[in-house]
Amino acid sequence: MSNSQFAFINRSAVPDRAALQDSIDTLGFDLKLHPEFTPFDDSGFLPCTLNGEEGPGFEIFYEDSAEIVGEDEAFKLIAEGRDHCISMVWRGSMKDLACVMIVSCALTKDFGAVVSYEGESPEPLPKMLEATQGIVQDAAGEA
Repeated sequence: MSNSQFAFINRSAVPDRAALQDSIDTLGFDLKLHPEFTPFDDSGFLPCTLNGEEGPGFEIFYEDSAEIVGEDEAFKLIAEGRDHCISMVWRGSMKDLACVMIVSCALTKDFGAVVSYEGESPEPLPKMLEATQGIVQDAAGEA
């Protein structure tokens, strides 16, 4: 079963790889995006290196927010007028989830994104960071 996390963001604020990597580094997480990752041009699986381990990652897609929220008024409120959505999809791996959460924190902190797990209300950044630290610890114990 797949899981989806949505980062609603203004298209003009979507960072390039270098800016997103800098944000991740500033947050203090050991996550490296694929060196050839190019936002908008790349979609599908984004391989990452998490705590020195190559292989974890997630599927990434870029769409207009309207395509994601449709007529769902509650979902429109979550998007808060942001015109673009970065969708991140993963399966059951804690390592993959850790990658999604780290990128989500960076997008929230430095690029004005509002993040929703499958349409749920967004969490404030401090709570996201706390959850992400726990997920990274859990991921370290995953085989």
